[in-house]
Amino acid sequence: MQTATQTRSCTGLRPAFGVVAPRVQRMAAQPHHICDAAKIQFIRGVDEPTVPDVTLKRARSGTSGQALFVFDNPSIFQASSELGDITGLFMIDDEGTLSTTDVKAKFINGKPQAIEAKYAMRSQFEWDRFIRFMDRYAESNGMGFEKTSPQK
Repeated sequence: MQTATQTRSCTGLRPAFGVVAPRVQRMAAQPHHICDAAKIQFIRGVDEPTVPDVTLKRARSGTSGQALFVFDNPSIFQASSELGDITGLFMIDDEGTLSTTDVKAKFINGKPQAIEAKYAMRSQFEWDRFIRFMDRYAESNGMGFEKTSPQK
């Protein structure tokens, strides 16, 4: 027999399905779950306030994908001289940290102008985990989603 159970997440309660034996269970009052805002860092411990443009690509099979982050004039350019070198892109939320070292700076007339970072997802699990991060990041930074039509 399949029944719906509840799991706690940042966005509230959502159903999860699994096979469970029917039984009566008394639940104790649970403390209120507080979610930390999702954040992005280039240097561990230093949050990047600049909100990027994010482009997602997914294979037709759904088994892999890629996210491209473009940060126009990020604040890390001013802070990196005092705080250290950019070591990667770190996406942090209450589930943990996703990271990539595929990070490149763009320069115009010798001055840093933008940062591009690519995050590769090689499985359905990695794609789902990334989407959960982006849902949280979008919610805390006022981002929206715009779907484009598939190209032929």
